[in-house]
Amino acid sequence: MPAIAFLFFGLCLFCRGLAPAPALAAPDPSSPRLTPVVRAVRAVAPAVVNITSTHIIEGSRASPLERFFGPDFFYGGPARRQKRTSLGSGVIVDGAGGLVLTNAHVIAGGDEIVVRLLDGREFPAAVRGADPDFDIAVLQIVGARNLPEARMGDSSDILPGETVIAIGNPFGFTHTVTTGVVSALGRTIRNESGVFTDLIQTDAAINPGNSGGPLLNIEGGLIGINTAVDARAEGIGFAIPVNKARRVMDDLMKQGRVAPLWLGMMVQDMDSRTAMALGLKDVTGVLVSAVFENTPAAQAGIAPGDVLLSVNETPVHDRRDYVNVLRNQTEGVTLNLRLYRGERSIAMSVRPARFDDPTAQSLMEQRWGLTAREGRGGLSVIAIRRGGPADFLRKGDMIVAVGAARVNTMKDLLQAFRRERLAGQVLLQVVRDGRQYYARLVP
Repeated sequence: MPAIAFLFFGLCLFCRGLAPAPALAAPDPSSPRLTPVVRAVRAVAPAVVNITSTHIIEGSRASPLERFFGPDFFYGGPARRQKRTSLGSGVIVDGAGGLVLTNAHVIAGGDEIVVRLLDGREFPAAVRGADPDFDIAVLQIVGARNLPEARMGDSSDILPGETVIAIGNPFGFTHTVTTGVVSALGRTIRNESGVFTDLIQTDAAINPGNSGGPLLNIEGGLIGINTAVDARAEGIGFAIPVNKARRVMDDLMKQGRVAPLWLGMMVQDMDSRTAMALGLKDVTGVLVSAVFENTPAAQAGIAPGDVLLSVNETPVHDRRDYVNVLRNQTEGVTLNLRLYRGERSIAMSVRPARFDDPTAQSLMEQRWGLTAREGRGGLSVIAIRRGGPADFLRKGDMIVAVGAARVNTMKDLLQAFRRERLAGQVLLQVVRDGRQYYARLVP
């Protein structure tokens, strides 16, 4: 797995003191110095913002000695409130509405968010929506009108080798410009949080603090949101295509979350015996175990016994990999699948459908064998299928967590089911008669 470092910059005490960028001079329009890169930067730089996200830490101690000997060891007083500050970048995409696109990890855990413009003005900002599965967040600047904005480009026609420009705040140096080329398209990176697909790879210098900043084409069009670098090398950075970022932004603004998608099939992990029986040389891919009627998988002709090898050239190693790859797709996208069937490899295209709440609830009741209802105290179990996976539950039990995810509403539970629907076992946290315990559900 590549060593991918997301551009989350935690400590930069000197950055707030940096002076605003000087006004840009106006050379003769006919000057050869006024290159396309310069024109693009002049057009977009005013819409690039420096984001400061501050997290208030209550009751923290000043040093290990103080934690060991107690709060009176040095200062003779109570524990203090501390601030942890991180820096990133963003780009204004709606000047009238004050909307800023950035990375979700830039503002994660932030209690106070401030944006700073090229002219030195600072404004507070509110989070309108964020989705860590896509590493996209939308902020709204408070108390500002008629702001500059970047022109949205089209990431569907990006050309490998074309010149690109990154603007951001690496290490707190505001509005730093770097240039390079598009190195490759459709890249996939993995980290402990999941899989990020369809990324733009560029060799334009990207450093901590560039996260959330714009990637521009030579015409000044916004074609990507810078998000990550490969920590092992120089000149390998990644950006989220603007078309995907725009779809995520639209979903966050309209419904508060990105519409979950599915293909309409169940899969299971491969083992050496199954691979050998199917004629595969290696244990790879996931085995299709069921296909539901009137779903994209059924319409595409996928059948039980097929082995799914890749999605958009991203290898699928196991069930969780499959779910993570789908989590990073947006509605309307067409996926190119590679499958193994009858000792031959086949390719097909499929467009995933919305995995809506009624569908998820029906499948959860079928696969997990339980029915829950949302009430004042949380999620109460109202029915259990006898002999099913959840037969250990009782009516009236309260489900408070699925795996590491807390669940308080039916939407929480259904979202947890979408993530864990293919898992071989699921850890439930249950409250019964006021006592809390954990139980493993094996579908």
